[in-house]
Amino acid sequence: MHRDGLDSSIHRAALHAQSRGRFRVPALKRLLLLALLLAPSVSANEHQVSLIAHPDVDTRTLTRDITRAIFAMRQRTWPDGQAVRVFVLPNNHAVHGRFTKERLAVYPHQLQLAWDRMVFSGTGQAPNRVSSQSEMLERIATTPGALGYLEREYLDDRIQVISME
Repeated sequence: MHRDGLDSSIHRAALHAQSRGRFRVPALKRLLLLALLLAPSVSANEHQVSLIAHPDVDTRTLTRDITRAIFAMRQRTWPDGQAVRVFVLPNNHAVHGRFTKERLAVYPHQLQLAWDRMVFSGTGQAPNRVSSQSEMLERIATTPGALGYLEREYLDDRIQVISME
């Protein structure tokens, strides 16, 4: 078939499909997909989990590796030598799960295994557990050297946010 004949055949088929409404569904699907892709990023920003510390802690930035070592209870001091007091939410708390997976790149059960191993072998101790984000805020604000995490909506001027590299 001649090139112009092929182009006009495709054009006629497209016009026929459009007149029957076939092009509207893919456009709607694309719009819904775009909405779904954008929606999580909006809610994720609203509920981003921040690394927080007592206001007297001199450290302002930690690497992921150092943060992971501190939360795994392998590193017991801040980079400046001050003792770290680690606070965590329960393993089944959604914020704990998001913090460990997104910020530390480990699963909650992996941290729990590391803590159990140290406690049962007598080589270390587990972090301090708190039951809620409100309790986390209170304990971090009043415990020198404390480190924990909160969703942004819980932050206030009694604690400082530690950035992660």
